Amino acid sequence: MTESTGRSGAKRPVQDNRDTPIENHGVVGDLATVALVTLDGTVDFLCWGTFDAPTVFASLLGGQEAGFFAIAPDLAGARKKQIYLPDTNVLVTRFLSQQAVAEVTDLMPVGEGRQRLVRIVRVIRGEATFQVRCAPRFDYARSKHDIEERENGTIAFLPETGPALRLLSTAKLKVEGRDVVTSFTLKKGEEHTFVIEDHDGEPPCNLEGYGKKTFDATVAYWRAWMERSTYRGRWREMVNRSALILKLLTSQKHGAIIAAPTFGLPEAPGGERNWDYRYTWIRDAGFTLYAFMRLGYTEEAERFMEWVGERVQDDCAGDPLQVMYGIDGTKELTELTLDHLEGYGGATPVRIGNAAYDQLQLDIYGALMDAIYLSNKYGQPISYQGWKNVISLVDWVCKSWNQPDEGIWEFRGGRRHFLHSRLMCWVAIDRAMRLAIKRSLPAPIKEWHDARDAIHADIHENFFDEELGSFVQSRGVKDLDASCLLMPLLRFISPVDPRWLSTLDAIGKHLTEDALVRRYDVEASAEVDALRGEEGRFVACSFWYVECLARAGRVDDARLFFEKVIGFANHLGLFSEELGLSGEHLGNFPQALTHLALISAAYTLDRELSGGKRESWQR
Repeated sequence: MTESTGRSGAKRPVQDNRDTPIENHGVVGDLATVALVTLDGTVDFLCWGTFDAPTVFASLLGGQEAGFFAIAPDLAGARKKQIYLPDTNVLVTRFLSQQAVAEVTDLMPVGEGRQRLVRIVRVIRGEATFQVRCAPRFDYARSKHDIEERENGTIAFLPETGPALRLLSTAKLKVEGRDVVTSFTLKKGEEHTFVIEDHDGEPPCNLEGYGKKTFDATVAYWRAWMERSTYRGRWREMVNRSALILKLLTSQKHGAIIAAPTFGLPEAPGGERNWDYRYTWIRDAGFTLYAFMRLGYTEEAERFMEWVGERVQDDCAGDPLQVMYGIDGTKELTELTLDHLEGYGGATPVRIGNAAYDQLQLDIYGALMDAIYLSNKYGQPISYQGWKNVISLVDWVCKSWNQPDEGIWEFRGGRRHFLHSRLMCWVAIDRAMRLAIKRSLPAPIKEWHDARDAIHADIHENFFDEELGSFVQSRGVKDLDASCLLMPLLRFISPVDPRWLSTLDAIGKHLTEDALVRRYDVEASAEVDALRGEEGRFVACSFWYVECLARAGRVDDARLFFEKVIGFANHLGLFSEELGLSGEHLGNFPQALTHLALISAAYTLDRELSGGKRESWQR
């Protein structure tokens, strides 16, 4: 790592975040996009405009030439801490030393009518000199840009492609090559404000008093949202933080919820399992409805179901639904590699887009119908056209459930007859039948009933291995798969059925280490996995395992496992997709499915610890 010298004479590193641990980040956002902020006070990842737009900062994936926005005090040996202001997504990065205590507060205001990243720098005690460098690199660091100094000290970044931006500050700014820099000294109680916004012909932000005004408004917005939560159980801090993260990953414009705001963060150090998760998976629908409704956020649940309903309306003509969509409903998510980026920790290729969008994954129908069922049970009744769409989809499932597909884990080694896909086809038909009966809706009940029972028999006869005493990943193999943990959670099988308990034991023995659960054995599943290298422990599976233990009556074990798993959260209570052997976070960050599974596990465990009292809210 190279160094440069600040005005004070103290050496400071040139920003290269490819070795910054994934977990050493907080996130801020405005319900349109998310920025990642390191413990060093650097924004090292930001897609400007929308979640799936090209990056303007991506040093997390490509070093300093991929763009960053660094603010740090020259405080030798300073300890660095990050906190969220309680019940908000306003992030404070603190630098504590004998000489001084300094803070950088990051936020993105919601509802101002234009996108802004606001960074407020202040000194709490003593005196500190700050070094600042804003180095955007547009269009995934593929586009050059010009810089122009405008009136009132505003700096305009004018890229060849992509939106123009401007930087405003109460500190005097200086152009240095393609970057903007400044250095200043603050004493106790003094502060400076930095704002990045669109350079779109509108007058620039008036910075006089803006820092305090937008800080107060953003804090008030998040606290008012958090007050709507109805959760009163144990682990409130973790559940509330998960809810706040899920809200951050929600598009205010479209109602869709993305899987994660990042791309290219590897599932194994230096490996090739690097995907783009800035899209919305149909599979997450049931989990999302379950979490938001249980927390009392019916508006978010209804908006998401409206978005899902639009996708169903578009694609219900008899062809399979897509696995995922862009947040605006975009269907084509062509996968490309950014070969000019060296990747996080050298993990390549860095991919944008996702080729799995056109895979056949039969399990998404179960997730979709589970969400529709929950939405009707606890929200708005389904419309006439909506029910016609459901009949079309379920009829397709009844005809298609017995074909191979790529499965929940989006394997790239060819199609198989996967247990989880069978299970979710059963769920799709079961939920449609329940809805038809409870709402007195017309449906071919006999045909659906016969198909549902055929799937039930197929799973028990062809996917349970007597020698292993366990359900297996796919027909004709002896490989375990943690996706079967959803079987009792979705009410396919009793949580105390002997077949299920022996399966739970097998997962505990062969896929679980220190409360962390692998999705499957990569070596045993090498042919269907079709990728090189290992992967981490899938955190959502770990929470599913906790919930299965609790439902099986093993409450003490479930609580111990749950406490262990939440102990792997980062310093702010955030989770990535996976965890490595030494507890390091792997994969895209923060991950919606992980936080959805955490909420569900916390609810179930809390209920069991309270004596198993039945809730009015359940599947």
